[in-house]
Amino acid sequence: MLTAFARAFKTPDLRKKLLFTLGIIVIYRLGTHIPIPGIDYKNVQTCIDAANANQGLFGLVNMFSGGALLQITIFALGIMPYITASIILQLLTVVIPRLEALKKEGQAGTAKITQYTRYLTIALAILQGTGLVATARTGTLFQGCPVASEIVPDQSIFVTITMVITMTAGTACVMWLGELITDRGIGNGMSILMFISIAATFPAALWGIKKQGDLADGWIEFGTVILVGLFMVGLVVFVEQAQRRIPVQYAKRMIGRRSYGGTSTYIPLKVNQAGIIPVIFASSLLYIPALVAQFAGGQSGWKTWIEQNLTKGDHPIYIVTYFVLIVFFAFFYVAISFNPEEVADNMKKYGGFIPGIRAGRPTAEYLSYVLNRITWPGSLYLGLIALVPTMALVGFGANQNFPFGGTSILIIVGVGLETVKQIESQLQQRNYEGFLR
Repeated sequence: MLTAFARAFKTPDLRKKLLFTLGIIVIYRLGTHIPIPGIDYKNVQTCIDAANANQGLFGLVNMFSGGALLQITIFALGIMPYITASIILQLLTVVIPRLEALKKEGQAGTAKITQYTRYLTIALAILQGTGLVATARTGTLFQGCPVASEIVPDQSIFVTITMVITMTAGTACVMWLGELITDRGIGNGMSILMFISIAATFPAALWGIKKQGDLADGWIEFGTVILVGLFMVGLVVFVEQAQRRIPVQYAKRMIGRRSYGGTSTYIPLKVNQAGIIPVIFASSLLYIPALVAQFAGGQSGWKTWIEQNLTKGDHPIYIVTYFVLIVFFAFFYVAISFNPEEVADNMKKYGGFIPGIRAGRPTAEYLSYVLNRITWPGSLYLGLIALVPTMALVGFGANQNFPFGGTSILIIVGVGLETVKQIESQLQQRNYEGFLR
């Protein structure tokens, strides 16, 4: 593996791509530490030190921004608006015939949908930036911090608009940096930036576990978390690579004097066909009632119930609701992203069939049956992985940040595997040996 690393940097074209990607990552990380104008940076740091940055209402967005959200920097929103816009466009493609037609047009249609995603990203950045500035001005961003209301000293309209514009411009810049990596670097740019954002929170979280541990100055807790993390990475790699291969046979066709077809292939159905999307959907949906309760005035029965049951990660109602939502969204997303009838029609059109299954409707029913069977273990796996941080909170204490588990470990492993595959394909163009033997 070390030899493959050396070979990658000895290849001029691959070396340029790797160094370009590293340069963009450095620029991105610098932007996550530059505060926006109008913010009292000293008071922000005081509140971050006094509170647990990943336990609050904005914990998910803060993780995706690499901790820049709660520091209120120019890249505070990170890539979350782009992720949300991509998911919305993907869902609307199933609902709106115009978008579905664009998707089928090939490269031109994909470019058009990408343009729509950019516009929606800017609109969402404006909305999220306005919400972040509003919570920072009212002091609700850091509940319990004595100087939370002094984070924005000047609350004039001009300063507020400047803050929103700065964060929106930062989101546009992050989107541009991600597209630069995709065009000139290695891997998918947005995925790489997401990977870096999440990985940047690991050292502080691990050191926090060590500092707050009691056994051998926290080293036993630290080592236990590292071992659990390695086990989680191995489990996620195993399940993410697992797939059910449906054999497909293509009949021979004579066109003129030439014979076409007669080949055997397979349809790979992954155990986790939905990826990370169900966890993001479930987390976002659970944040809505908490957000409504936070901004609702006064004290009422429904607000008290939400604050007691749906905002605490270790509450049984929260755990059960979170798990059920993940399972539901796993089936929902698989249903809209993989159409068995369309696959069966395409196979029939090109003379393909599954051995032992008739072409047409029986093939669609068989694919639907197999997909439902493998989605069950995939959805349960997603739910259990997402609940690992919650179980760690119960085991290590409510103030601990457990980095290995949930959304973070799924994204890091998925992006890491995909990036390694791209580097390996680049190496195999010049050498028979790839990145991994």
